[in-house]
Amino acid sequence: MNRLFLHGLTLLVTAATADCADLRAFVGAKLLPIASPTIEDGVLLIRDGRIEGIGAREDLEVPAAAEVIDVSGKVIMPGLICTHSHIGEVSGGDSSGPIQPEVRALDSIDVRHSSFEKARAGGLTLVNIMPGSGHLLSGQTIYLKLRDGNRVEDLAVRCPDGGMAGGIKMANGTNSIRDKGPFPGTRGKAVALVREQFLKAQAYQSKKEKGGEDFERNLALEAMVEVLDGRRVVHHHTHRHDDILTVLRLKDEFGFKVVLHHVSEAWKVADEIAESGVACSLILLDSPGGKPEARDIAWKNGAELERRGVPTAIHTDDPINDSRWFLRSAALAVRAGMSREAALAALTLEGARMLDLGDETGSLEVGKAADFAILSGDPLSIYTRVLETWVEGNQVFDLADPEDQLWAEGGLGAGEARAATGCCFSR
Repeated sequence: MNRLFLHGLTLLVTAATADCADLRAFVGAKLLPIASPTIEDGVLLIRDGRIEGIGAREDLEVPAAAEVIDVSGKVIMPGLICTHSHIGEVSGGDSSGPIQPEVRALDSIDVRHSSFEKARAGGLTLVNIMPGSGHLLSGQTIYLKLRDGNRVEDLAVRCPDGGMAGGIKMANGTNSIRDKGPFPGTRGKAVALVREQFLKAQAYQSKKEKGGEDFERNLALEAMVEVLDGRRVVHHHTHRHDDILTVLRLKDEFGFKVVLHHVSEAWKVADEIAESGVACSLILLDSPGGKPEARDIAWKNGAELERRGVPTAIHTDDPINDSRWFLRSAALAVRAGMSREAALAALTLEGARMLDLGDETGSLEVGKAADFAILSGDPLSIYTRVLETWVEGNQVFDLADPEDQLWAEGGLGAGEARAATGCCFSR
């Protein structure tokens, strides 16, 4: 195993599986490394699931032992990273209360669900799967590499202690407001409940440090302590400008690390977001809808945040936006003024950094995991197709494969949890 130190998060990355060829050379494609300039006629060398070399064909010699794959006329970019996804029929907290940090997304994910196949068909290689936003705190998220696997453990990004890496999901606004308790009836009461939970966590943290025979574990408060210690990032659903500022106020009071998600009205408080130093993960929709607090959502959010130097990613919120059309979100951001470079980074490297995985994936650089997508053309063109998706040097999607094509395009059996069997069915 190789040990990688990634922005304070230590990961243990297992060597590529046996079906990965020892050395492959993808030759002739336009390479979009994200962290460096475009390479028009490139070579991408992959050994044992990691990038061993990248450069122009005239400058980088292809080893004689390499399996050469001709990708002339195609485009290769890093695998897409969704910082906010609900694939796998994930679920979190129930109706018993508005704050449930002890709940783990990993305990409710079906990795054989068709939404995983569709995500691979969209070029995604890493996702942050989180519970919904109907609670002030709905549970712990999990970071998954979209490897082929039969168990959530097969896909999980691992921490050095063997645990699964992830953050915690919080939300504000109207989603958690109810007419009756224990859920809050107003925004003011919602914030009071959250502050009360953080105060309990601080007291628990102090008691835990002192130890003693009378100390009893509390799963909910242990998760909150991980937030206070900076070991678990808060992924915070927020839309309206005043709700965004409320999150920043809580961040200042309790000192936790936070990524603002959705931020429909970021353009109204972009200066305040920039001053706070937090990162944002945006959703881009064709038109307003869903809830009144998202009425003023604007495609220009990406451009406004880029102009102020705010680290910005884009997410699907799948099934709100289908993972298969993730590239389109970046195109919408560019249409509204975001630079091409920032928009492509928002699909890849910026998302990796928000998950504390920027040194492991998100760009085509020597030493990083071989997570990439092969496209038929420019990533921002509506006519471009994702042809192949590779995770850690293993192909997990191939449009030329009829079964994979079914996930990409839909049709009979494409969304079924269990395919029919018998003489008339081949799947």
